[in-house]
Amino acid sequence: MKKHAWYVTFEIPWKGTAVRNRRSRSTETFETEMEAKSFARAKFDEGLVVTAGTIIPHLPRRAIASGNIPSWLDEGREQGSGDASQTPDTQSGKIE
Repeated sequence: MKKHAWYVTFEIPWKGTAVRNRRSRSTETFETEMEAKSFARAKFDEGLVVTAGTIIPHLPRRAIASGNIPSWLDEGREQGSGDASQTPDTQSGKIE
């Protein structure tokens, strides 16, 4: 059995004309944050409302609200840009 550590939840688009009080949602689980981000990016790019996070009891616990998904998807991209002059000092947290 695979250990899933991340989940991504997204709203399922409505089909038909029925009026509903709440949209249906679906959740997928993933072993790695990279897999979760890839899936979340695809759903976000489709215009769907997406949330994500870690599955308890995995640490560190994270819950990414729908409003924070864009910045979560960009995490790591900025670090890979290669601009060493803007890297934070890990002990003080200041940018050198």
